[in-house]
Amino acid sequence: MSTSNPTPGGGDVAAWGGNAPTHVDIYDTTLRDGSQLEGISLTVDDKLRIAEQLDYLGVHFIEGGWPGANPKDDEFFQRAPAELDLDFSTLVAFGSTRRVKGKVDDDPTLANLVKANTSAVCIVGKCWDYHVTEALRTSLDEGVAMVADSVEFLVAAGLRVFFDAEHFFDGYKHNPEFSLRVVEAAAVAGAESIVLCDTNGGSLPFEVEQIVGQVVTYLDAPVGVHLHDDTGCGVANALAGVRGGATQVQGTINGYGERTGNCNLSTIIPNLSLKMGVDTIPAERLERLTTVSHHVAELVNISPDPQQPYVGASAFAHKAGLHVSAIARRSDAYEHIQPDAVGNGTRFVVSELAGKSTLELKAKEIGLEIDGKELTDVVGRLKTLEHEGFHFEAADGSLELLMRDATGWAQPFFELESFRVTVEHRAPSSGSTGRVGAEVVTEATVKVKFDGQRVIETAEGNGPVNALDQALRKAIGQAFPALDSLHLTDFKVRVLDTGKGTGAVTRVLIDSTDGNRTWSTIGVSENVIEASWQALADSVIFGLLKSST
Repeated sequence: MSTSNPTPGGGDVAAWGGNAPTHVDIYDTTLRDGSQLEGISLTVDDKLRIAEQLDYLGVHFIEGGWPGANPKDDEFFQRAPAELDLDFSTLVAFGSTRRVKGKVDDDPTLANLVKANTSAVCIVGKCWDYHVTEALRTSLDEGVAMVADSVEFLVAAGLRVFFDAEHFFDGYKHNPEFSLRVVEAAAVAGAESIVLCDTNGGSLPFEVEQIVGQVVTYLDAPVGVHLHDDTGCGVANALAGVRGGATQVQGTINGYGERTGNCNLSTIIPNLSLKMGVDTIPAERLERLTTVSHHVAELVNISPDPQQPYVGASAFAHKAGLHVSAIARRSDAYEHIQPDAVGNGTRFVVSELAGKSTLELKAKEIGLEIDGKELTDVVGRLKTLEHEGFHFEAADGSLELLMRDATGWAQPFFELESFRVTVEHRAPSSGSTGRVGAEVVTEATVKVKFDGQRVIETAEGNGPVNALDQALRKAIGQAFPALDSLHLTDFKVRVLDTGKGTGAVTRVLIDSTDGNRTWSTIGVSENVIEASWQALADSVIFGLLKSST
């Protein structure tokens, strides 16, 4: 089934007007600018693995870091030649211009760029007169000379040079004559591309398009853009910059970066390629976008944003019954592109809003045959449970088990007879309330039946859920070795009615993985341990079910 393209000209760049080029180079700065996001701390191994992913995706340039700035970046550039086998991307070292009134041939930053052993470098220089006079405390003429001298020196060393025009948009609005002097000096000195930076991230799309267009007209050199997202316009500003004539876009995977982040390459790449008809990464690699986005998220240890355009888990998830019934007939009714174009897929989210059509599609999605009466039963059961506090759109594992139950399926792995959990709090001898120094011992006992046997096992854990998990594994682990690869990755508890205090109903969600797939399960009860057991049992049953199919 074909999906309509709702963009003017069917994604033909000529239909957009402006000065938009037919090709844009993608310059990734995740390893440098992206790592400045609060909470990200990359090891050298992390940086090498991310670089491999970026090359796999097919970005044109990978900014590896700032050699000489810290030992980590030094090690990265030392190891990169031997450990990075890039088949598409070009590795770039980042730095700054020479120092005020300094000489290029004894400047340590420029020397480190030459020593970085990359074929391309990017240097940043001041383009806002305010920063030259107040931050650098030098003359405007010296500010221009610092840029020209540095670019000329690096070009003479045989390097490809990109010039990042720092604070260009703010500077241009304040003193366009000076800002143009700086970028013109960089171009004359041999810079391959002049990259206009919205360093504070405060510009808006109409400003970016207008200013980029004026610079493109003024300069006899390619122009790029480097946008931040402080107004929420990072991607929109990049699109505007391309309309203005920019032929390079700098950004980061998933939009990581200082403050609110950088232009999100996971969004700008498909916007340019699929919406505007501008060549970016190789067309055959666009379907790798979702995988790379999620892989990088894992490497930086930040959970992927499910609502991120194109690559998020919810980007093509449909919940409302009206939407689901329509998309069952025509995918383009509620999907602006075919999800597989970016390596994503359609999902049908089941909740109390779901009707039979939604559940029927969900059943097909998981390969389950279910008839009309069974669907009706599931819908009724679903609405009742969601009213009680269950939330099945966040618990795909429990939902599948619920649907299977409606067909008469009974899980064959184990039958719970009973469980017991004891928690012993041993207060410190000091007589305090035990906030500090207390010893807490948790023990769980489970009684289960399987294969005609009754088994009783006891185990300790660092809490009730861990103790229950350990006891259940002891009881059935020998019969089901697949349990060895099943691990709980997250445990979330929500109090549903805070007005009832400690007597409130609690919802427990457990995320699990077997190394190949992940799933979520749910439990709801006024007793948090009972809710935890429900979610834990579903997790184990679902994992064993999938290991046996």
